[in-house]
Amino acid sequence: MIVTLTPNPSVDRTIAVDRLDRGEVHRATSSRIDPGGKGVNVARALVAQGGQALAVLPVGGPEGRLMEALLADAAVPTRSVPVAGTLRMNVTVVEPTGTTTKLNEPGPTLTGAEITALLRATTDAAVGAAWVVGCGSLPPAAPTDLYAALVAAVAPLGIPVAIDSSGAPMHAAVAARPHLVKPNHEELAELVGHPLATLGDVRDAAVISSPQASRPWPSAWAATARCSPRPTRSSTAGPRSPAAARPSAPGTACSPACCTPSPPAPRRSGRSPSRSPGGPPR
Repeated sequence: MIVTLTPNPSVDRTIAVDRLDRGEVHRATSSRIDPGGKGVNVARALVAQGGQALAVLPVGGPEGRLMEALLADAAVPTRSVPVAGTLRMNVTVVEPTGTTTKLNEPGPTLTGAEITALLRATTDAAVGAAWVVGCGSLPPAAPTDLYAALVAAVAPLGIPVAIDSSGAPMHAAVAARPHLVKPNHEELAELVGHPLATLGDVRDAAVISSPQASRPWPSAWAATARCSPRPTRSSTAGPRSPAAARPSAPGTACSPACCTPSPPAPRRSGRSPSRSPGGPPR
């Protein structure tokens, strides 16, 4: 089982319009609501593909009750931590051209006691788990070391921790030495403090940023580089259904089978690789 922590979840409303014009009244062509937040989406995707997951999240206000109902409908097990504030609701406006406009609320301000309860609920749920995953932005005024505190709290259990965040929370988390971090290109450049213009730069940055200094990541980077083509984006929201969460064709998503890393090819001195190192994707 994989336990996910989402400190700042959201109810995501997606509204489709023919065209978005500022200052005008629009009639939507369709709309839907989904449970959101990175950790919530990880849990939804795992459950949709037959895996076991448990989502830990704060819940408060009408949106919190709606979140619990949406996750129950999706058959996602949860461990809710009651909070005084109201969960955020994010609005995404999509146009037929693929243009997406997002309006994200800040989320509730959690008290110190509520943050402590959130971490305790995660560590309690983690007993016997295969992984603990901390994902997404932090709510307003939350300590930037929240994910670092998660890594420290889970460490005595001997369970690996993965972190997906950005900015100061990601910097603090990396310093706490989780087993895995998942920065995108911009976030990795932010971690090492300089632009990453080539795949060689990305590989070197991944090695430099490795939380486990004795286990640098070039082979894992090779697999990621091979399995991460630019997809055609139709939505920025999470999985819609088991079919939507499942890779539909080679190259459209990265599955565990294709991400089995192979040794990277030697890099020529003074040159950046023009392609992903290692053999072809499996």
